[in-house]
Amino acid sequence: MCADFAQSAGDVLGGVRMGRVSAPTVSDFASAQQEREAAWLSPLAARSYPAVRERAEADAPLRTPFQRDRDRIVHSKAFRRLKHKTQVFVSPEGDHFRTRLTHTLEVTGISRTVARALRLNEDLTEAIGLGHDVGHPPFGHIGEDVLDRAGRERFGRGFRHNEHSLRVVSVLEGLNLTEPVRDGILRHSSGAGEPATLEGKIVRLVDRIAYINHDIDDAVRAGVLLATDLPAREIAILGPTGPARIDTLVNDLVSHSEAAGDIVQGEEIGRAMYSLRSFMFERVYLGPAQREQAKRVERVLRGLFDWYCEHPDELPPGEMPDRVIDYLAGMTDRFAIRAWSERFVPSGLAA
Repeated sequence: MCADFAQSAGDVLGGVRMGRVSAPTVSDFASAQQEREAAWLSPLAARSYPAVRERAEADAPLRTPFQRDRDRIVHSKAFRRLKHKTQVFVSPEGDHFRTRLTHTLEVTGISRTVARALRLNEDLTEAIGLGHDVGHPPFGHIGEDVLDRAGRERFGRGFRHNEHSLRVVSVLEGLNLTEPVRDGILRHSSGAGEPATLEGKIVRLVDRIAYINHDIDDAVRAGVLLATDLPAREIAILGPTGPARIDTLVNDLVSHSEAAGDIVQGEEIGRAMYSLRSFMFERVYLGPAQREQAKRVERVLRGLFDWYCEHPDELPPGEMPDRVIDYLAGMTDRFAIRAWSERFVPSGLAA
């Protein structure tokens, strides 16, 4: 069979080179894709065509509009900077702690699993997952809180990373993404309204599934938690390890969503997950170690915020407050630390 396929592929490619067979056209690919989606996808799934963008453009010859969005996000500068942005622990000792990039990849992988099991649009789910955190500032949620408070105090305007993610892809990077991807990016956070598609709802919920479990792993690795500290009832329901808990949560999500025609969790599993999330906020996200980190982040980001407001000539062109907020939010952890050191640490002590 493999030999037959190789021979067939060779014949087609040879025919294309010799001019005997026409290369696939945009309409051929789009039509075939729409036929596949009609045959395979759930009636509740988002369709890839037609593409609705802020600026109209021709479709790609060999990629769906959502695949094209995915590639634009992955090739953006903002996506590449995620590898040097904090997930929870700032400048951790060790190579195995999550970063904002590895968190994004975990969310995207789990989300695709759920989308495939429910026969929803994997390409859309993947694009939303990869883009959902591109607007996150340095130093994780501590950095977001500092930037939010600083912006409100000086300009009367706060900061939310989901809103900034949309600004990054739409304005700062100008990716011209499709409407369902932009909607999913904006609405992946609580308080932003429900996503318009089931694919967006998957990413919104899986974001929490992923970070609760991988943050437990990192907290244990950092010595902030012991495995025995985890709440016994919730662990008994969800599973003793991160992979086991994710498997439980994903299977529960798929089975209940399939029955409901929506993206929902079972009552027992959902309650256990949110109870575990509350535990993580108490012991890790707002715990003593994070409070100590928060002091350092406050000093660095607040110092830079005030500095650039007083020295706007050091910022890219534009109007305040966008200039300072865009610049600070786009920084990686190490770039922010270096920028702060150059401005506030005497040169003789910088080393």
